Amino acid sequence: MILRFSEEGIMNLSFLGAAGTVTGSKTLVECDGTRILVDCGLFQGYKNLRALNWIAFPFNPAQIAAVVLTHAHVDHCGALPLLHRQGFRGPVYATPSTIELCKILLIDSAELQQEEANYANKHHTSRHEQALPLYTVADARATLRQFRALPFGQTIEVAPGISAKIRPGGHILGAGSAEISAGGKVVLFSGDVGRPHDEIMQPPAPIERADYIVVESTYGDRLHERVDADDEFGRVIVRTIARGGIVVVPAFAVGRAQELLLSLYRLKQRGVIPDVPVYLNSPMAIDMTEIYHKHRVEHRLSVGDCAGMFGVAKMVRTVEQSRELDRLRYPSVIVSASGMATGGRVLHHIKTLGPDRRNSIVFAGFQAAGTRGARLLAGERTTRIYGEEIPINAEVVALPAMSAHADAQEIVEWLRTAPKPPTAVYLNHGEPGPADALRQRIEHELGWATMVPLLGQRVELT
Repeated sequence: MILRFSEEGIMNLSFLGAAGTVTGSKTLVECDGTRILVDCGLFQGYKNLRALNWIAFPFNPAQIAAVVLTHAHVDHCGALPLLHRQGFRGPVYATPSTIELCKILLIDSAELQQEEANYANKHHTSRHEQALPLYTVADARATLRQFRALPFGQTIEVAPGISAKIRPGGHILGAGSAEISAGGKVVLFSGDVGRPHDEIMQPPAPIERADYIVVESTYGDRLHERVDADDEFGRVIVRTIARGGIVVVPAFAVGRAQELLLSLYRLKQRGVIPDVPVYLNSPMAIDMTEIYHKHRVEHRLSVGDCAGMFGVAKMVRTVEQSRELDRLRYPSVIVSASGMATGGRVLHHIKTLGPDRRNSIVFAGFQAAGTRGARLLAGERTTRIYGEEIPINAEVVALPAMSAHADAQEIVEWLRTAPKPPTAVYLNHGEPGPADALRQRIEHELGWATMVPLLGQRVELT
């Protein structure tokens, strides 16, 4: 599918990712022949979704004037090096802290893809004659040179006739909702909506102005349990230690790893768990945690909490140190990326520790459909890692209360802050069930026209 240019004076949105799924966020905005993208993320989960990452964009990347980025999670920014590789040379606008996070995340993403391709070629685990990475470190570095800072609350023209402003969104450091103004209309892109009582991040800013709203629907069909996430995590650790086991926690390097470290620090301070060794085995998460220290004005944590969060764990950077963790024979906690167990060092820990029923694997946060994390939580007792079927006898636990995404009611309450009803609401970043449940809720409780676009659907804003 090749998208044509919009007609003069007409604003169009094309949903090219995170439509019918929670990953691959990508929305094309067109007005008077000018095109920008809001977010440019990688698809994750099911193989047919991941295959979309290998397909050329349904537009000419060289004709994209700019990208506005809501935050630094790979499903929102991870395809930027692909966009560059296919010809995009315009600016990428993001908040200063988002840019700092992306400098680490995009390089790490490229290195991980190169490592996995090299491993597949060395051990002949790929079905292809030669496994290739989606993009390289050189692609990622070139992309980073295109980033431009857009501080919270500042409005700038990002392309001829199109201006943008980012307001705090909670969720993770630097995350925001993006107001895009063009053709006399304002479209608000929520990005990922944070929670009003998040342990680390400030609540999302109220809606200031919006003629149309594009809002996420990750948890559109549920309410988060009103439980103490720290205590829930502590109980898992205590019973695992009682068995003489090790707790493995797959964690997103941005946001979730920091929340887990804070929880472990507080649990130890309160004496809920014994002073067992804690390891943060993710160079990227280590660097991200340092950035959280630097940008304390954007979150709730005190200087003491930041120091405790950073000091509770032994930081594991090298491959050799990572391998040593697989030889541990005493109770401990290992926090390692990736959060949905789709790649990274945590796979080696699951491969080594998963077969032992004394151990636990704890998933803290959303697991996209089709990912290893989602399958294990659904009850699968084996998982394929690097071409080998691994039995999973360890206890598998979900901690949904640690999610950084707003639930259905929290999204509706955020929408209520709009000074006037929008002309329409579009729901993205959700599986079909949750998205449709939230659509019905918004229509029933707010009386607003709401739709769930299909992947590739183009809508005209009249």
